Amino acid sequence: MNRQILRLAIPNMISNITVPLAGMVDIAILGHLESEVYLGAVAIGTIIFNYIYAVFGFLRMGTSGFTAQAYGEENKTEQIALFGRALFIAIAGGFVLILLQYPIDILGFYFIGGSEEVKTLAKEYFRIRIYATPAMLGILALSGWFTGMQNAKYPMIIALSVNIISVLANIFFVFGMGMTSNGVAWGGLTAMYVGLFLGIALFRKKYSGLLKYWSTKTFMNWQNVIRFFRVNSDIIIRTICLISTFAFFTSKSAVMDDTMLAVIHHMG
Repeated sequence: MNRQILRLAIPNMISNITVPLAGMVDIAILGHLESEVYLGAVAIGTIIFNYIYAVFGFLRMGTSGFTAQAYGEENKTEQIALFGRALFIAIAGGFVLILLQYPIDILGFYFIGGSEEVKTLAKEYFRIRIYATPAMLGILALSGWFTGMQNAKYPMIIALSVNIISVLANIFFVFGMGMTSNGVAWGGLTAMYVGLFLGIALFRKKYSGLLKYWSTKTFMNWQNVIRFFRVNSDIIIRTICLISTFAFFTSKSAVMDDTMLAVIHHMG
């Protein structure tokens, strides 16, 4: 039993470690530019995406739980239905966010402080990175499903790949192409889509046999869809409250000055 727990826990720990390491590299890249406004722009732009993660975070945690139940019951029809359901919600949700980007832009930046230069750069960052949301949410869904299938290695591979590609792409766009905070946005966007296609390729490699159990009726079971959202409502509320705390400090530091904003973002 201990060995089984470690088999699931160790890849998750490795995946989680890579996230702050990649963030530190991004800070180092932007910190070497001539102004702190670029760090501030990414800090402000990231607030909005943190809320998106908060709202759709259930795609990982909720999918993992329901898939684990189906795995334990050896219900292959429900396993593949959950895969399709989670991925559909993720991709559809991402495209809805793209369509709503202008209202989100107006509402989000209305409540966030900062100098005009920082806000202009942050909006540019947001308008590039928003196109990564279908891939970003798709990765959450895939990672949750793989974990529920007792496969923690695939989410680790995806996380490592996304973070390594993000770092390399950011270096290319910022230092190679002469970009600034917009280069970091393009780097993140590139990494997210590579991660999504990698996740789908990993699914096809190991789980394509489940496709023969596909049932449109099971996939379209609205009772299960409603249950999926209802069970995850508490997770959404909890995560939004947590993100709001960090967003408050970032927003208040943005009101002070650009240097303070960059420092707070670095500390976060």
